[in-house]
Amino acid sequence: MTQGTVGPPGRRLPGPEELRNNGVVKNVGEARETPTGTPQEELATGERSTRNRVARSILDHGPSTVTELAGRLGLTPAAVRRHLDALVADDVVEAREQRVYGTRTRGRPAKVFALTDCGRDAFDQSYDKLAADALRFIQERFGGDEAVVAFARARIAEQADAYRRAIEAAAPEERTEALAKALSADGYAATARSAPVGEQLCQHHCPVAHVAEKFPQLCEAETEIFSQLLGTHVQRLATIAHGDGVCTTFIPKISEITHNASASTAGRNPA
Repeated sequence: MTQGTVGPPGRRLPGPEELRNNGVVKNVGEARETPTGTPQEELATGERSTRNRVARSILDHGPSTVTELAGRLGLTPAAVRRHLDALVADDVVEAREQRVYGTRTRGRPAKVFALTDCGRDAFDQSYDKLAADALRFIQERFGGDEAVVAFARARIAEQADAYRRAIEAAAPEERTEALAKALSADGYAATARSAPVGEQLCQHHCPVAHVAEKFPQLCEAETEIFSQLLGTHVQRLATIAHGDGVCTTFIPKISEITHNASASTAGRNPA
C-alpha cells in the first residue's frame, strides 16, 4: 500500500516523480523542451519532468487527445506523441477511441490517451488512510487489540499458502531463500543472507509500512507465520514501520537449535 510504488504483483511501478527514466534522450530537436547543448543528464531529467507533466495533465483533465495535451502543456504535437509512446511502453497510459456523445460526425473517432490502473497508482492514493481507518474501526467496535490481532493473523494466513508451497518445494538449507523469493513476488523485495549461527531474512520494502506503524500487530502476525513456515523460532530485529531501513528477521540454524537442546539435556534422565 505504499503510495506511488505498488502495482501488479511482482512488479514495481515508477513513482510520480519519475514515471520513466530511459537514461538517454532520444530526440533533442524540440527546442521548447530540451535546449541544444544541455548536458545529457540534465536533458534526461527534463524528459522525465515533461513526461510527468503529460501524465499529470491526463490525470487532471481525463482522457485527452494529442492536440489537447499539446495546447495545455505548450508542446508540439510531435513532442507529446514521443512522450506518450514512452508512457504507453511503461503501461502508464493507454490509447483508446474517444467516446462520442450525441450524433457522431463523419470520419474516424479521435484517439485519446487515458491513464491505466497502473498509471493511476503511480500518483498519490489514500489507501493507507483507508486501511488504517478500517483497522481503527475494528479495534474500537469489535474487541480492541484482540480483534486487530485476529485480523492480522487471518490476513497473513491467506498470503501464507503460496509461501508454504515455495518452502516445502525447497531443500532444507534453501528454505529461507525460497521464502524470500515468495515474499518478493508479493512486493516485499526480500533477500536472504548468511549470518552467524543462522540466516537473516531482509525485506527491503513493506507495502503496508504506513499502516503497520500505527498497528504493529501486522508485523507481529507476520513474524509468527515466518516461525510456523520455517519450523523454528525466529526473531524480528528491525522493521521499516519503526523507522528502520529494512525489515530484518533472524532465523537460527535448525542444527544449532538441535545441538543446544541436546547439550542442555546431556547427562539427564529423560524420565
